[in-house]
Amino acid sequence: MQKNAVDILTSYVDALHPIIYINHFDFKVIDDVISKVSEKAKKVEFNNALGFVDFQNKHPMLEASLESFLKQTMDYGFDRETFVILKDVHNELKNPKVIALLKKIAEDNVYREGYRETVFIVSEVLVIPEELENLITIFDVPLPDLNEIKGIVADYAKDLDIKVESDVVDEIALSFKGLNEFQIQQILNLAYRDGGDIKASDKQLIITEKQQLVKKAGMLEIVNFHEKVDDIGGLNNLKQWLRRKAEIFKDLDRAIKFGVDVPKGILIVGMPGCGKSLTAKATANLFELPLVRLDVGRLLGKYVGESENNMRKALKLAEAISPCVLWIDELEKAFAGVGSSIGGNEVTTRLFGQFLTWMQEKESSVFIVATANNIAKMPPEFMRRGRFDELFFVDLPDPDERRSILRIHLEKRGKWNSEIDTIALTKKTDGYSGVDLEAVVKNAIEEAFINDVPVITTNDLLNSVKKTKSISVTLKDKIDELRKDIQKYDFMEANCAGKNGG
Repeated sequence: MQKNAVDILTSYVDALHPIIYINHFDFKVIDDVISKVSEKAKKVEFNNALGFVDFQNKHPMLEASLESFLKQTMDYGFDRETFVILKDVHNELKNPKVIALLKKIAEDNVYREGYRETVFIVSEVLVIPEELENLITIFDVPLPDLNEIKGIVADYAKDLDIKVESDVVDEIALSFKGLNEFQIQQILNLAYRDGGDIKASDKQLIITEKQQLVKKAGMLEIVNFHEKVDDIGGLNNLKQWLRRKAEIFKDLDRAIKFGVDVPKGILIVGMPGCGKSLTAKATANLFELPLVRLDVGRLLGKYVGESENNMRKALKLAEAISPCVLWIDELEKAFAGVGSSIGGNEVTTRLFGQFLTWMQEKESSVFIVATANNIAKMPPEFMRRGRFDELFFVDLPDPDERRSILRIHLEKRGKWNSEIDTIALTKKTDGYSGVDLEAVVKNAIEEAFINDVPVITTNDLLNSVKKTKSISVTLKDKIDELRKDIQKYDFMEANCAGKNGG
């Protein structure tokens, strides 16, 4: 990681990028990187708590405000190449005088002959003053790649004189992807203290610690789930496809070595209440991965660039906790207004472009499950091949699927019995969604409880059907419109194996 970071930062300095904003929390790591960019450069440091600080030994030298510090050091660049390192000064970047001084240093660095003074702002909080936007380069410290992670684990084991099998290193290294060196070291410490060695089962510990990252950041939501694939009535084609991908995720390291591409994800479009959200939860259960939900609305901020920065952090966080399932519910609402000429949608359009680029270029094992009800409001770019591994259309359940759904809900509540005539029920529930059928069962059981009837009969359920309006009645126009829109794209039908809806 460090070598890559040093190379990138060196190229920025050589290209006269005047202000480099390093968005990172670990000052020790950043100090090491900056030291290696140029050993000859004079390095002066300002710490928001301590003032003027000796860069080498971190001893406080002089109490000073950021404004007075910049005034004292702004001419150093005439004498020799100078690195000005400012730590945790994000709140000071709202001060007009500080902004003016930084702008003066930056412009001198770019335009004045013989002047070399590069400013490094180091903070975990990203604040970009509008006046400095064109002069600041944001630098994200590269995370360790797979080989570097293996090296970190191997070095840790060597330092503690413990033996770790190479296949175990390979397996847990994949789980560590997306974490920085500090986080990896912390989890290794926990694993060692817990069991005295490093083993394959420590993957669960890694997942637990990654979930802590999500909770602390507040950008994504950890979703708890108990739903299994067997809880989904019908959708056999979709379930068969997911079971194949689960085989890859359950043995991801070996699959990658074999040459298998990491699955990207699926887009599921269809009727409300027909199992799309249930599928997202069941997928995480089947893949044995954590499930996190991305709510684009939560990322929107009131300041310029804040929404885009939040999206960048959210996607980076998703990669940090990979392998995982990333669920985006009601995708068409998340990016509503994309492509519109109305100015209010400019932020959403930029977020959409950011997300689309990430989807196309991501190499992490984040499996996306995106669900949508209205394809007409969805940006067509999502339907292009390469964004997702497959596009599925979920239609209203057919007779066999309705029988399966009714039985699942009756068994779930301990009310299934062989006397129930599911054939008669399926004839009376044409056009009912999965949620409609669940309502039929719930209402029949509630009625039986109130009337103190211990056994649910076919008549009880048929009476409940009569009182339950189906989605095909309440949303008839929308369903007809969706079926018409779906024909324009190459969607696979989730309901019937081997059938293509395109």
